[in-house]
Amino acid sequence: MTYCVAAKLTAGLVFISDTRTNAGIDHIATFRKLHVFGVAGERLIVLQSAGNLATSQAVISLLQQRLNTDWVNLNSVSSLFAATTLVSDTMREVLERDMQGVLAKGVDMSCSFLLGGQIQGGAPELYNIYPQGNFIAATEDTPYFQIGESKYGKPILDRSLDCFSSLQDALRCALISFDSTLRSNLSVGMPLDVLVYHSDSLNIPAGFRVEEDDEYYNLIRQRWSAELSKALTELPEPSNCYGL
Repeated sequence: MTYCVAAKLTAGLVFISDTRTNAGIDHIATFRKLHVFGVAGERLIVLQSAGNLATSQAVISLLQQRLNTDWVNLNSVSSLFAATTLVSDTMREVLERDMQGVLAKGVDMSCSFLLGGQIQGGAPELYNIYPQGNFIAATEDTPYFQIGESKYGKPILDRSLDCFSSLQDALRCALISFDSTLRSNLSVGMPLDVLVYHSDSLNIPAGFRVEEDDEYYNLIRQRWSAELSKALTELPEPSNCYGL
């Protein structure tokens, strides 16, 4: 399993992905699930993946191999919508090839993607590509998407994030969302890959990897835990009608 979060804000885009992949409790590995495409000054396209690792890696590999070729590719599409359609079509191509015969028997080959970024002449956008290949776009009412093990980290995002949040607040909120998920699900694990993009900059951020010993991440997760415990004790006590 995995966990990925992406948010589209007025100020820009925030992406975080974990790196744990497991095929049973005795086979756990680290794989990058946040992939960056782009041409500095012209376009940035970020892909996050969840689901079957072989399928998602095949999709990413095909997209990379077809850059700067006669194929329609992520360096030549004219919009983020077209880029999302291309990723969806590539996913269907891989699945059609691999879901034949004995390979597909009893194996879930599906995967999903988050795609976000900006192409010169257009606004920043964010899309959620479902395993079936259809997709939806983030809006002001729904400014973030999750894929993978999403349920544990969703409440903090719902309560604290909107499209007008600053990049700093969104990053802080997303990291706490990951802390909640890491505490509750062993199939999601460190390190975390982080990328923050400022609207209309059209640069290609280097990104950042959050390791187990990251000072800032450990500070906010400890503070968050302490403040939650404090808030709980300060809530009004239940009345006698609860049977106490």
